[in-house]
Amino acid sequence: MVPKADLSEDEQALVEKVISGEVSSYKIDSFTDRETAVMIRRYALEASSGAVFEHISNYSIDVDAATKRNIENMVGVIQIPLGVAGALKVNGEFADGDFSLPLATTEGALVASVNRGCSVITRSGGANVRIFQDVMTRAPVFKLENVIRSRQFADWIRNPDVVEQMKAKASETTRFGKLLSVDPYVTGNTVFLRFSFDTKDAMGMNMVTIATEAVLSLIKDQFGAIPISLSGNMCTDKKPASINSILGRGKTVVADVVIPKDVVEERLKCKPETMVDVNYRKNLLGSVRAGALGFNAHAANIIAAIYLACGQDAAHVVEGSTTITTMEMTEYGDLYCSVTLPALPVGTVGGGTNLATQSECLQILGVKGSGTPPGSNSKAFAEIIASAVLAGELSLVGAQAAGHLAKAHAELGR
Repeated sequence: MVPKADLSEDEQALVEKVISGEVSSYKIDSFTDRETAVMIRRYALEASSGAVFEHISNYSIDVDAATKRNIENMVGVIQIPLGVAGALKVNGEFADGDFSLPLATTEGALVASVNRGCSVITRSGGANVRIFQDVMTRAPVFKLENVIRSRQFADWIRNPDVVEQMKAKASETTRFGKLLSVDPYVTGNTVFLRFSFDTKDAMGMNMVTIATEAVLSLIKDQFGAIPISLSGNMCTDKKPASINSILGRGKTVVADVVIPKDVVEERLKCKPETMVDVNYRKNLLGSVRAGALGFNAHAANIIAAIYLACGQDAAHVVEGSTTITTMEMTEYGDLYCSVTLPALPVGTVGGGTNLATQSECLQILGVKGSGTPPGSNSKAFAEIIASAVLAGELSLVGAQAAGHLAKAHAELGR
Protein backbone atom coordinates (compact mmCIF):
# COMPACT_ATOMS: atom_id res chain seq x y z
CA MET A 1 0.00 0.00 0.00
CA VAL A 2 1.23 3.53 -0.86
CA PRO A 3 1.83 5.57 2.36
CA LYS A 4 -0.65 8.40 2.93
CA ALA A 5 0.97 11.70 3.86
CA ASP A 6 -1.90 12.71 6.15
CA LEU A 7 -1.48 9.58 8.32
CA SER A 8 1.18 8.78 10.90
CA GLU A 9 3.11 5.51 10.84
CA ASP A 10 0.82 4.08 13.52
CA GLU A 11 -2.23 5.10 11.52
CA GLN A 12 -0.73 3.60 8.35
CA ALA A 13 -0.28 0.37 10.28
CA LEU A 14 -3.91 0.52 11.38
CA VAL A 15 -4.98 0.80 7.74
CA GLU A 16 -3.02 -2.39 6.99
CA LYS A 17 -4.70 -4.17 9.89
CA VAL A 18 -8.12 -3.16 8.60
CA ILE A 19 -7.27 -4.40 5.11
CA SER A 20 -6.01 -7.71 6.48
CA GLY A 21 -9.09 -8.15 8.66
CA GLU A 22 -7.11 -8.01 11.90
CA VAL A 23 -9.11 -4.94 12.98
CA SER A 24 -12.81 -4.64 12.17
CA SER A 25 -14.00 -1.47 10.48
CA TYR A 26 -16.35 -0.59 13.31
CA LYS A 27 -13.54 -0.87 15.92
CA ILE A 28 -11.32 1.79 14.33
CA ASP A 29 -12.93 4.54 16.43
CA SER A 30 -11.51 2.95 19.58
CA PHE A 31 -7.94 3.43 18.30
CA THR A 32 -8.07 7.05 17.14
CA ASP A 33 -10.27 10.15 16.81
CA ARG A 34 -13.39 10.01 14.65
CA GLU A 35 -12.06 12.18 11.81
CA THR A 36 -8.97 10.01 11.44
CA ALA A 37 -11.10 6.87 11.71
CA VAL A 38 -13.08 8.05 8.69
CA MET A 39 -9.87 8.51 6.68
CA ILE A 40 -8.49 5.11 7.71
CA ARG A 41 -11.73 3.38 6.80
CA ARG A 42 -11.81 5.19 3.45
CA TYR A 43 -8.19 4.38 2.60
CA ALA A 44 -8.77 0.73 3.45
CA LEU A 45 -11.82 0.70 1.21
CA GLU A 46 -9.86 2.35 -1.61
CA ALA A 47 -7.19 -0.33 -1.31
CA SER A 48 -9.67 -3.21 -1.36
CA SER A 49 -11.93 -1.80 -4.10
CA GLY A 50 -9.36 -0.17 -6.37
CA ALA A 51 -11.42 3.02 -6.41
CA VAL A 52 -10.17 6.51 -5.56
CA PHE A 53 -12.68 8.57 -3.55
CA GLU A 54 -11.89 12.07 -4.72
CA HIS A 55 -15.39 13.40 -4.10
CA ILE A 56 -16.70 11.22 -1.26
CA SER A 57 -13.79 12.53 0.83
CA ASN A 58 -14.82 16.19 0.51
CA TYR A 59 -17.42 17.47 2.95
CA SER A 60 -18.13 20.19 5.50
CA ILE A 61 -20.40 18.43 8.00
CA ASP A 62 -19.20 17.74 11.56
CA VAL A 63 -17.85 14.18 11.68
CA ASP A 64 -18.13 13.88 15.47
CA ALA A 65 -21.81 14.86 15.43
CA ALA A 66 -22.65 12.65 12.45
CA THR A 67 -20.89 9.52 13.75
CA LYS A 68 -22.44 9.86 17.20
CA ARG A 69 -26.04 9.69 16.00
CA ASN A 70 -26.42 9.48 12.22
CA ILE A 71 -23.99 6.99 10.69
CA GLU A 72 -21.74 4.04 11.46
CA ASN A 73 -18.53 3.02 9.65
CA MET A 74 -18.41 6.44 7.98
CA VAL A 75 -16.10 6.81 4.96
CA GLY A 76 -17.30 10.13 3.56
CA VAL A 77 -20.34 11.95 2.27
CA ILE A 78 -22.58 11.60 -0.79
CA GLN A 79 -23.65 14.87 -2.39
CA ILE A 80 -27.08 15.38 -3.96
CA PRO A 81 -27.86 18.49 -6.03
CA LEU A 82 -30.08 20.95 -4.18
CA GLY A 83 -32.57 23.17 -5.97
CA VAL A 84 -35.21 25.61 -4.83
CA ALA A 85 -38.82 26.01 -5.96
CA GLY A 86 -41.22 28.79 -5.19
CA ALA A 87 -42.13 31.09 -3.70
CA LEU A 88 -45.16 29.05 -2.62
CA LYS A 89 -47.95 30.81 -0.72
CA VAL A 90 -49.24 28.65 2.14
CA ASN A 91 -52.37 29.45 4.13
CA GLY A 92 -51.93 27.13 7.09
CA GLU A 93 -52.57 27.28 10.81
CA PHE A 94 -48.84 26.93 11.52
CA ALA A 95 -47.24 27.86 8.18
CA ASP A 96 -48.67 31.13 6.89
CA GLY A 97 -46.72 33.01 4.25
CA ASP A 98 -44.53 32.59 1.17
CA PHE A 99 -41.96 29.79 1.26
CA SER A 100 -39.01 28.76 -0.90
CA LEU A 101 -38.82 24.96 -1.07
CA PRO A 102 -35.41 23.22 -0.79
CA LEU A 103 -35.50 20.09 -2.98
CA ALA A 104 -32.61 17.60 -3.10
CA THR A 105 -32.84 15.35 -6.15
CA THR A 106 -31.00 13.87 -9.12
CA GLU A 107 -34.15 13.83 -11.29
CA GLY A 108 -34.06 16.51 -13.94
CA ALA A 109 -37.35 18.42 -14.46
CA LEU A 110 -38.61 17.78 -10.91
CA VAL A 111 -37.68 21.18 -9.44
CA ALA A 112 -38.92 22.97 -12.56
CA SER A 113 -42.23 21.11 -12.34
CA VAL A 114 -42.76 21.91 -8.65
CA ASN A 115 -41.76 25.51 -9.33
CA ARG A 116 -44.49 25.79 -11.97
CA GLY A 117 -47.03 24.36 -9.54
CA CYS A 118 -45.93 26.85 -6.88
CA SER A 119 -46.49 29.71 -9.32
CA VAL A 120 -49.99 28.47 -10.16
CA ILE A 121 -50.97 28.08 -6.50
CA THR A 122 -49.53 31.44 -5.45
CA ARG A 123 -51.32 33.24 -8.31
CA SER A 124 -54.54 31.60 -7.10
CA GLY A 125 -54.28 32.93 -3.54
CA GLY A 126 -52.26 30.14 -1.98
CA ALA A 127 -52.78 26.61 -0.70
CA ASN A 128 -55.18 26.09 2.18
CA VAL A 129 -53.80 23.39 4.47
CA ARG A 130 -54.83 21.82 7.77
CA ILE A 131 -53.54 19.02 10.02
CA PHE A 132 -56.24 16.59 11.13
CA GLN A 133 -54.21 14.26 13.32
CA ASP A 134 -50.69 14.08 14.75
CA VAL A 135 -49.60 10.74 16.26
CA MET A 136 -46.56 8.51 16.11
CA THR A 137 -47.19 4.82 16.69
CA ARG A 138 -45.45 1.68 17.92
CA ALA A 139 -47.21 -1.70 18.04
CA PRO A 140 -45.68 -4.56 20.06
CA VAL A 141 -47.05 -8.08 19.59
CA PHE A 142 -47.93 -10.58 22.34
CA LYS A 143 -48.64 -14.31 22.33
CA LEU A 144 -51.29 -15.41 24.83
CA GLU A 145 -52.39 -18.90 25.86
CA ASN A 146 -55.71 -18.87 23.99
CA VAL A 147 -58.52 -16.63 22.78
CA ILE A 148 -60.02 -16.43 26.28
CA ARG A 149 -56.80 -14.98 27.59
CA SER A 150 -56.58 -12.68 24.53
CA ARG A 151 -59.99 -11.25 25.36
CA GLN A 152 -59.01 -10.76 29.00
CA PHE A 153 -55.87 -8.94 27.89
CA ALA A 154 -57.76 -6.68 25.45
CA ASP A 155 -60.33 -5.81 28.13
CA TRP A 156 -57.57 -5.10 30.66
CA ILE A 157 -55.78 -2.80 28.23
CA ARG A 158 -58.99 -0.80 27.72
CA ASN A 159 -59.48 -0.29 31.49
CA PRO A 160 -59.25 3.49 32.15
CA ASP A 161 -57.15 2.97 35.29
CA VAL A 162 -54.68 0.83 33.36
CA VAL A 163 -54.51 3.40 30.57
CA GLU A 164 -53.62 6.11 33.08
CA GLN A 165 -50.90 3.91 34.58
CA MET A 166 -49.45 3.31 31.11
CA LYS A 167 -49.48 7.03 30.36
CA ALA A 168 -47.66 7.75 33.63
CA LYS A 169 -45.07 5.06 32.92
CA ALA A 170 -44.44 6.40 29.40
CA SER A 171 -44.03 9.96 30.70
CA GLU A 172 -41.09 8.81 32.84
CA THR A 173 -39.00 8.35 29.68
CA THR A 174 -39.62 11.66 27.87
CA ARG A 175 -40.09 15.35 28.64
CA PHE A 176 -42.11 16.16 25.55
CA GLY A 177 -43.72 12.92 24.41
CA LYS A 178 -47.19 11.98 25.61
CA LEU A 179 -49.01 8.66 25.30
CA LEU A 180 -52.46 9.35 23.86
CA SER A 181 -54.04 5.92 23.43
CA VAL A 182 -53.45 2.16 23.28
CA ASP A 183 -55.65 0.06 20.96
CA PRO A 184 -55.66 -3.77 20.98
CA TYR A 185 -56.01 -5.86 17.80
CA VAL A 186 -56.57 -9.60 18.23
CA THR A 187 -55.74 -12.47 15.86
CA GLY A 188 -56.42 -15.75 17.66
CA ASN A 189 -53.99 -15.98 20.56
CA THR A 190 -51.92 -13.09 19.17
CA VAL A 191 -52.58 -9.57 20.41
CA PHE A 192 -51.12 -6.37 18.94
CA LEU A 193 -51.17 -3.14 20.94
CA ARG A 194 -50.99 0.01 18.80
CA PHE A 195 -49.57 2.78 20.99
CA SER A 196 -50.18 6.34 19.74
CA PHE A 197 -48.04 9.25 21.00
CA ASP A 198 -47.83 13.00 20.62
CA THR A 199 -44.11 13.63 19.95
CA LYS A 200 -44.18 17.45 19.50
CA ASP A 201 -41.42 18.65 17.14
CA ALA A 202 -39.64 15.29 16.92
CA MET A 203 -40.58 12.73 14.29
CA GLY A 204 -40.50 10.55 17.39
CA MET A 205 -39.73 6.97 16.43
CA ASN A 206 -36.92 6.62 18.99
CA MET A 207 -39.01 8.44 21.59
CA VAL A 208 -42.03 6.16 21.23
CA THR A 209 -39.89 3.03 21.07
CA ILE A 210 -38.24 3.83 24.40
CA ALA A 211 -41.54 4.86 26.00
CA THR A 212 -43.36 1.77 24.74
CA GLU A 213 -40.62 -0.49 26.07
CA ALA A 214 -41.07 1.08 29.50
CA VAL A 215 -44.82 0.42 29.38
CA LEU A 216 -44.20 -3.22 28.44
CA SER A 217 -42.46 -3.75 31.78
CA LEU A 218 -45.64 -2.54 33.50
CA ILE A 219 -47.76 -4.90 31.40
CA LYS A 220 -45.48 -7.82 32.22
CA ASP A 221 -45.57 -7.09 35.95
CA GLN A 222 -49.31 -6.48 36.24
CA PHE A 223 -50.88 -8.78 33.63
CA GLY A 224 -48.10 -11.27 32.96
CA ALA A 225 -48.10 -10.85 29.18
CA ILE A 226 -44.64 -10.98 27.64
CA PRO A 227 -44.08 -9.34 24.23
CA ILE A 228 -42.79 -11.44 21.31
CA SER A 229 -41.46 -8.30 19.61
CA LEU A 230 -41.39 -4.60 20.43
CA SER A 231 -42.69 -3.99 16.90
CA GLY A 232 -45.34 -6.29 15.47
CA ASN A 233 -45.70 -4.45 12.11
CA MET A 234 -49.07 -2.90 12.97
CA CYS A 235 -47.34 0.42 13.66
CA THR A 236 -46.80 0.35 10.58
CA ASP A 237 -43.31 1.77 10.06
CA LYS A 238 -41.69 2.19 6.61
CA LYS A 239 -43.97 -0.27 4.83
CA PRO A 240 -47.09 0.33 2.72
CA ALA A 241 -50.08 -0.44 4.94
CA SER A 242 -53.79 0.26 4.82
CA ILE A 243 -53.88 0.91 8.58
CA ASN A 244 -51.78 4.05 8.08
CA SER A 245 -54.05 5.24 5.28
CA ILE A 246 -57.11 4.74 7.47
CA LEU A 247 -55.95 5.63 10.98
CA GLY A 248 -53.02 7.87 10.07
CA ARG A 249 -49.43 7.95 11.28
CA GLY A 250 -47.26 10.98 11.81
CA LYS A 251 -49.16 13.99 10.51
CA THR A 252 -52.42 13.55 8.62
CA VAL A 253 -52.49 16.63 6.39
CA VAL A 254 -54.88 17.94 3.72
CA ALA A 255 -54.16 20.82 1.33
CA ASP A 256 -56.36 22.30 -1.38
CA VAL A 257 -56.67 25.19 -3.81
CA VAL A 258 -59.04 26.54 -6.42
CA ILE A 259 -57.24 27.47 -9.64
CA PRO A 260 -59.16 29.96 -11.83
CA LYS A 261 -59.87 28.69 -15.33
CA ASP A 262 -57.78 31.39 -16.98
CA VAL A 263 -54.75 30.54 -14.81
CA VAL A 264 -55.06 26.86 -15.75
CA GLU A 265 -55.17 27.75 -19.43
CA GLU A 266 -52.39 30.34 -19.25
CA ARG A 267 -49.93 28.56 -16.93
CA LEU A 268 -50.73 24.87 -17.40
CA LYS A 269 -51.64 25.11 -21.09
CA CYS A 270 -54.76 22.98 -20.84
CA LYS A 271 -58.37 23.14 -19.68
CA PRO A 272 -59.64 22.38 -16.14
CA GLU A 273 -61.97 19.65 -17.40
CA THR A 274 -59.06 17.88 -19.11
CA MET A 275 -57.08 17.83 -15.87
CA VAL A 276 -60.11 16.47 -14.00
CA ASP A 277 -60.39 13.66 -16.54
CA VAL A 278 -56.68 12.83 -16.41
CA ASN A 279 -56.74 12.74 -12.61
CA TYR A 280 -59.84 10.53 -12.55
CA ARG A 281 -58.59 7.99 -15.07
CA LYS A 282 -54.91 8.04 -14.03
CA ASN A 283 -54.73 8.73 -10.30
CA LEU A 284 -58.03 7.15 -9.30
CA LEU A 285 -59.04 4.44 -11.79
CA GLY A 286 -55.47 3.57 -12.73
CA SER A 287 -54.40 3.23 -9.11
CA VAL A 288 -57.44 1.10 -8.26
CA ARG A 289 -56.82 -1.19 -11.24
CA ALA A 290 -53.19 -1.56 -10.19
CA GLY A 291 -54.13 -2.34 -6.58
CA ALA A 292 -52.14 0.68 -5.36
CA LEU A 293 -52.40 2.15 -1.86
CA GLY A 294 -51.61 5.63 -3.17
CA PHE A 295 -53.85 7.59 -5.54
CA ASN A 296 -51.57 10.31 -6.85
CA ALA A 297 -49.27 11.26 -9.72
CA HIS A 298 -45.89 11.57 -7.98
CA ALA A 299 -46.32 12.72 -4.37
CA ALA A 300 -43.31 10.61 -3.30
CA ASN A 301 -41.10 12.65 -5.65
CA ILE A 302 -41.70 15.87 -3.75
CA ILE A 303 -41.69 14.27 -0.31
CA ALA A 304 -38.40 12.47 -1.00
CA ALA A 305 -36.72 15.64 -2.27
CA ILE A 306 -37.75 17.65 0.81
CA TYR A 307 -36.94 14.77 3.17
CA LEU A 308 -33.40 14.47 1.79
CA ALA A 309 -32.87 18.22 1.93
CA CYS A 310 -34.22 18.61 5.46
CA GLY A 311 -32.79 15.59 7.29
CA GLN A 312 -35.87 13.39 7.48
CA ASP A 313 -35.88 9.58 7.54
CA ALA A 314 -36.03 8.90 3.80
CA ALA A 315 -37.68 5.49 4.26
CA HIS A 316 -40.85 7.25 5.45
CA VAL A 317 -41.46 8.28 1.85
CA VAL A 318 -43.33 4.95 1.77
CA GLU A 319 -46.05 6.36 4.01
CA GLY A 320 -46.08 9.65 2.10
CA SER A 321 -46.68 7.80 -1.16
CA THR A 322 -50.21 6.89 0.01
CA THR A 323 -51.34 10.44 -0.84
CA ILE A 324 -54.78 10.84 -2.44
CA THR A 325 -55.15 13.52 -5.13
CA THR A 326 -58.61 14.77 -6.14
CA MET A 327 -59.64 17.21 -8.86
CA GLU A 328 -63.09 18.50 -9.78
CA MET A 329 -64.77 21.39 -11.53
CA THR A 330 -66.33 24.18 -9.50
CA GLU A 331 -69.72 25.63 -10.43
CA TYR A 332 -67.87 28.56 -12.04
CA GLY A 333 -65.73 26.37 -14.28
CA ASP A 334 -62.56 26.66 -12.19
CA LEU A 335 -60.38 23.76 -11.03
CA TYR A 336 -60.54 22.48 -7.45
CA CYS A 337 -57.58 20.30 -6.42
CA SER A 338 -56.74 18.66 -3.09
CA VAL A 339 -54.10 16.31 -1.71
CA THR A 340 -54.69 14.19 1.38
CA LEU A 341 -51.58 12.82 3.08
CA PRO A 342 -52.79 10.25 5.65
CA ALA A 343 -49.33 9.46 7.01
CA LEU A 344 -46.53 12.02 6.94
CA PRO A 345 -43.86 11.38 9.63
CA VAL A 346 -41.72 14.52 9.97
CA GLY A 347 -39.67 16.28 12.63
CA THR A 348 -37.66 19.47 13.06
CA VAL A 349 -35.48 18.21 15.92
CA GLY A 350 -33.39 15.05 16.24
CA GLY A 351 -32.25 12.58 13.61
CA GLY A 352 -30.72 14.10 10.50
CA THR A 353 -32.06 17.59 11.22
CA ASN A 354 -28.87 18.39 13.16
CA LEU A 355 -26.57 17.83 10.17
CA ALA A 356 -25.22 21.18 8.99
CA THR A 357 -26.56 21.12 5.43
CA GLN A 358 -29.97 19.79 6.42
CA SER A 359 -30.16 22.32 9.24
CA GLU A 360 -29.64 25.12 6.74
CA CYS A 361 -32.51 23.82 4.59
CA LEU A 362 -34.82 23.81 7.61
CA GLN A 363 -33.73 27.39 8.24
CA ILE A 364 -34.80 28.29 4.68
CA LEU A 365 -38.31 27.22 5.69
CA GLY A 366 -38.09 28.87 9.12
CA VAL A 367 -38.81 25.63 10.99
CA LYS A 368 -35.45 24.62 12.43
CA GLY A 369 -35.51 23.24 15.97
CA SER A 370 -38.27 23.21 18.56
CA GLY A 371 -41.17 25.56 18.05
CA THR A 372 -43.06 27.82 20.44
CA PRO A 373 -45.24 26.18 21.61
CA PRO A 374 -43.52 22.78 21.25
CA GLY A 375 -44.83 20.95 18.19
CA SER A 376 -45.59 24.05 16.15
CA ASN A 377 -42.47 23.82 13.97
CA SER A 378 -43.06 20.23 12.91
CA LYS A 379 -46.70 21.05 12.15
CA ALA A 380 -45.65 24.04 10.05
CA PHE A 381 -43.17 21.80 8.23
CA ALA A 382 -45.90 19.25 7.49
CA GLU A 383 -48.19 21.98 6.14
CA ILE A 384 -45.42 23.21 3.83
CA ILE A 385 -44.73 19.68 2.55
CA ALA A 386 -48.42 19.04 1.84
CA SER A 387 -48.64 22.33 -0.07
CA ALA A 388 -45.51 21.40 -2.04
CA VAL A 389 -47.08 18.03 -2.92
CA LEU A 390 -50.16 19.92 -4.14
CA ALA A 391 -47.90 22.01 -6.38
CA GLY A 392 -46.21 18.92 -7.77
CA GLU A 393 -49.51 17.16 -8.48
CA LEU A 394 -51.00 20.17 -10.26
CA SER A 395 -47.95 20.59 -12.44
CA LEU A 396 -47.58 16.94 -13.46
CA VAL A 397 -51.26 16.32 -14.12
CA GLY A 398 -51.33 19.58 -16.09
CA ALA A 399 -48.30 18.47 -18.12
CA GLN A 400 -49.96 15.16 -18.92
CA ALA A 401 -53.24 16.83 -19.76
CA ALA A 402 -51.40 19.15 -22.15
CA GLY A 403 -49.16 16.39 -23.52
CA HIS A 404 -46.00 18.17 -22.31
CA LEU A 405 -44.48 15.52 -20.01
CA ALA A 406 -42.17 13.87 -22.55
CA LYS A 407 -41.05 17.25 -23.89
CA ALA A 408 -40.19 18.53 -20.39
CA HIS A 409 -38.10 15.47 -19.59
CA ALA A 410 -36.34 15.65 -22.95
CA GLU A 411 -35.44 19.30 -22.34
CA LEU A 412 -34.67 19.19 -18.58
CA GLY A 413 -34.21 15.54 -17.66
CA ARG A 414 -31.86 14.70 -20.50
